[in-house]
Amino acid sequence: MKPLLYSFRRCPFAIRARLAIKISGVMVEMQEVSLRAKPKEMLECSPKGTVPVLRFADGQVLEQSLDIMRWALAQHDPERWLDADQTIMADMMALIRRNDEWFKPKLDLYKYAVRYPQHSEAYYREQAEPFLAELESRLEQDGHLLAGRYTLADMAIFPFIRQFSNVNPDWFYASKYSHLIRWLHQLTASELFQGIMQKEAD
Repeated sequence: MKPLLYSFRRCPFAIRARLAIKISGVMVEMQEVSLRAKPKEMLECSPKGTVPVLRFADGQVLEQSLDIMRWALAQHDPERWLDADQTIMADMMALIRRNDEWFKPKLDLYKYAVRYPQHSEAYYREQAEPFLAELESRLEQDGHLLAGRYTLADMAIFPFIRQFSNVNPDWFYASKYSHLIRWLHQLTASELFQGIMQKEAD
């Protein structure tokens, strides 16, 4: 039996898991989850109740998107998203951690600013901007975050920048982050991304 991936199409954590699975060529079954009616089977194997979750036939479960990415790429990594150089890998993981632990909470405040009326949407956006500036600086070099090519860092982070850009597209695409805008456009226009965002046929 193939592993079963519980996913939600627009979730950035699920997007990055699907990107790695797709590029690796590993075959999995995919189940789109309704966040309002989560499958009992998913909750039984992963009580945290968030996607993605990868369940194997032997009962093993991977509950974290980065674990799923690294599992898939360990099977086959044709684009070398992982790197044998441990210094580069350490830099990748540190940047991804900064995205997940520092930027993501600020993105949520910005995205759901109406729920947090203590401050304005613009205020929450400004709180997140140091990370945008860091990425912009990295991308000025050669259009990639690390190592002169797309790596795990690019693929793990760009779904969150996409989500950020969608909160206020007019602001984002008129902003000073020209390299970040170009990078995001190239990744979202890619065949890989378009492929994993296709809705399943009924």
